Amino acid sequence: MNKNSSNQSQEEKVYIHPFLGEGQGVGLSLLFICLGNICRSPAAEGVMKYIVEREGREAEFVIDSAGIGGWHVGQLPDYRMRRRGAARGYDFSSRARQFSADDFGCFDLILVMDRDNYNSVMRIARNDDDRQKVRMLPDFMTNHPGQQTIPDPYYGDISDFDFALDLIEDACEGLFAYLCKNKPVGRV
Repeated sequence: MNKNSSNQSQEEKVYIHPFLGEGQGVGLSLLFICLGNICRSPAAEGVMKYIVEREGREAEFVIDSAGIGGWHVGQLPDYRMRRRGAARGYDFSSRARQFSADDFGCFDLILVMDRDNYNSVMRIARNDDDRQKVRMLPDFMTNHPGQQTIPDPYYGDISDFDFALDLIEDACEGLFAYLCKNKPVGRV
């Protein structure tokens, strides 16, 4: 134990996230979910990290992603999504992992890409508290009226990856604005 740790104020306290580990002053934890955690959810993770870093708020958030299925555990995101993201200045380099019921205890918001993801996560939810954490990421889009999902680009071509990334950028910007307006961040 650091001899100065007993003198630390509440604001300086180091937060130990139960799943992700140590972070300074984390106020809100976000988990992005898609089917395999190699296209949409790692892109949303990377875009959201970029946004909070751009705004100087990275110490206030824990951001991660996971997949419904475990087929790609340990893999990097799909090379097409990494290339499309890199062309826009993003780093999509997280490793795929599978969503589990334990994630409900580790994250404040669980954001899914489409109705199938939503239904899968809701089946895993253990109680009403878990279910209240699950939200559709497309609900935060402001520039794509009528678009209710972020389609999976995996079986498509480059234009499908670009479209998914357009939607993810829109939704993440909207989510960040919503959180800044409606959820006090920056508190441990």
